[in-house]
Amino acid sequence: MAELLRKWKENKLFKVVFAVTGIMSTLVVYGVLQEKIMRVPYGPRKEYFKYSLFLVFCNRITTSAVSAGVLLASGKALDAVAPLYKYGIISVSNILTTTCQYEALKYVSFPVQTLAKCAKMIPVMIWGTVIMQKKYNGRDYLLAFLVTLGCSLFILYPAAGDISPHSRGRESTVWGVSLMLGYLGFDGFTSTFQDKLFRGYDMEIQNQIFYTTLCSCILSFTGLILQGNLLTAIDFVSRHNDCFVDISILSTVSYESTDFLLFFHILICSRLHAAFLLLMFIYLRLYLFVVHNHYSCTIMKSMYSS
Repeated sequence: MAELLRKWKENKLFKVVFAVTGIMSTLVVYGVLQEKIMRVPYGPRKEYFKYSLFLVFCNRITTSAVSAGVLLASGKALDAVAPLYKYGIISVSNILTTTCQYEALKYVSFPVQTLAKCAKMIPVMIWGTVIMQKKYNGRDYLLAFLVTLGCSLFILYPAAGDISPHSRGRESTVWGVSLMLGYLGFDGFTSTFQDKLFRGYDMEIQNQIFYTTLCSCILSFTGLILQGNLLTAIDFVSRHNDCFVDISILSTVSYESTDFLLFFHILICSRLHAAFLLLMFIYLRLYLFVVHNHYSCTIMKSMYSS
C-alpha cells in the first residue's frame, strides 16, 4: 500500500490533478471573497471597503510568513538564490496586477472580470516572445484571438446585474476595462518572468514566494503610509469583525492559490498551454459563481428571447 502511494505521488498525472484541484478550490473561494470585500457594504451604515493596497499588504505578509515557516521547517536556508532586484521586479509587477484586479471590481462585476481573465493568453504570448524569445504558430494566435473576441463581447455588453455600487455609467465600464487591461498586461509579465527565474536558477517554489512577497510587503506598506490609508484601513477592519474574517480567509487562500499555481506552471512547462488550461478552470469557476449568485448575461438573454 505504501509503495502504491509512493508511485502515485511520483506520477505526473497525479501531481497535475492535485494541482488542478488545489487551484480550483482556492480560486473559487478567493474570487467570491474578493468581490464581497470590494462590492458588498459592511455594518448598519453600509460602508464600503476601499483600500485595495491594504488587501495586497495583508495577502503578502501572510504568504511571506507562511513560506518562511515552510522553508525553515523543511530545513532549507532562507538565502536568496537569484539577485534581489529580480525578486523585486516580480514583486512590483505582482502588486500592480493585484491592485488593478481589486480596483476593477469597483467598476465591473466578478463574472465580467473573470471572463476578462480568459484573454490572458495574448499577453502571455507577447511577454513570452519578448522575455523568453519564444515563437508561436498561427494556430496559437488564432486560438488566442478567438478567445479574446468572445470575452470582449461579454465585457462590452454587461448585464443589468453587473452594475457596480461605484458605477457612473459608461465611464465606469471604460475605467473598469482599462484596469483589467492593466491587470492582464502585468499578470502576463509576472508569470513569464517567474518562469524565467525558475529556468535560470535552481530555485525552490517557496524561495521565490518568500522573497517576492517580502518585497511586496515592504512596497505595499510604504504605499499605504504615503497614501495615508494605513490607519484608516485598520480602523475600518477593527470596526467590522466580519471584514476582518473575510480578509483573513482571503489572505490564507491567496497563499495556497499562489503555491498551487506555481506548482502547476512547473509541471506544465509551456506558459501558453498553462494559460489555456487555466482558461478551462476560469470557465468552471465562473459557472459555479453564476449558479450560486443567479447571474445572467445580456447576450444569452437576447438569444433566448429571439
